[in-house]
Amino acid sequence: MTMKRFIMMAAAALTVFAACEKVQKGGNGGETPVVPAPIVKNGFAEGADISWVTQMEEDGVKFYNAAGTETECTALMKEIGFDAIRLRVWVNPEGGWCGKEDVLVKAKRAQALGMRIMIDFHYSDTWADPSNQKTPAAWADYNASQLAEAVSGHTREVLTLLKDNGVNVEWVQVGNEINSGLLHPMGNISNAGSIPTFVKFANAGYAAVKEVYPEAKVILHRSNGHETDKFTWFLNVLKAQKVNYDIIGMSLYPTWWENGGWTSWRSTAQACIANMKSFSATYGKPVMLCEIGMPVSEPEMSREAIQYILDEAKKIEDCHGAFCWEPQTDGKWKPSSYEALGWNAYDKGAFAGGRPTIALDPFKD
Repeated sequence: MTMKRFIMMAAAALTVFAACEKVQKGGNGGETPVVPAPIVKNGFAEGADISWVTQMEEDGVKFYNAAGTETECTALMKEIGFDAIRLRVWVNPEGGWCGKEDVLVKAKRAQALGMRIMIDFHYSDTWADPSNQKTPAAWADYNASQLAEAVSGHTREVLTLLKDNGVNVEWVQVGNEINSGLLHPMGNISNAGSIPTFVKFANAGYAAVKEVYPEAKVILHRSNGHETDKFTWFLNVLKAQKVNYDIIGMSLYPTWWENGGWTSWRSTAQACIANMKSFSATYGKPVMLCEIGMPVSEPEMSREAIQYILDEAKKIEDCHGAFCWEPQTDGKWKPSSYEALGWNAYDKGAFAGGRPTIALDPFKD
């Protein structure tokens, strides 16, 4: 063990000890012990978000390994080389997909395979992302304090269900791509006056996570990890407002369709990697790529980009992992939630004909 590593681990242990002596106000209005996760890398996670899998199975989608043998998707992810699974949670979703019971089914599969698990709370009945942070219908008439309590209760309820069923949760996202905050309009940080309300919501989620899984690491997740100025503003808000969290989460989709073709991925990926190094050093938090994705129609380019991202991320001492978003999709299958919004099928998966493409080869190591 290097002296630098020893000092970092000793400092982390002292931080946790000191935190155990301290009690801060929880977002739910009560006194809640806040025990930050130590900044100690437990092994770089190579994960996949396969939250669609049960709905795809319901639609008759089949998955096959490289030998052509039909294989359950979670087991196939492990066979490919993934060691972690990320699952999103919606509050009262149409059809029950990504509701707590559906999440439990998928989490138990991952647990049985010995895979690490991340739970991603959207705090919405449907997609939450930079432009969509819609308050669940059942919470629509709540005031800010009631919403904070709802965040706390929902988080606690879902995690308790998982824990009671023997599921080990290593990471929890309090919100998904929360560029503009949580639970709009009250928690929309685009409005400076709403920032304290957002803080109340975020801290409520944090406190609830620690209540059920004290050792789980709480992630606050923003999209577009390459956007230095915007990401810096977001992290400065978290720091100034003393928001409780353990890991800086980022999304990286380094290429997009423009002028009849895919843009170059390299400069965007390089900018994100540079930000990961800078943010970890500046804010004293580990970083994680919670979502990465490349075009399903360009498997060779995707393999090159994913290999670069993994190689460079692993060089960052306090990067805790990278997760592909819905790699089991083929650019053709479309969930009902996409159809309802008029969206096209997701085009950044990594499967063709039910089989993984070479885009996922970097995970085989």
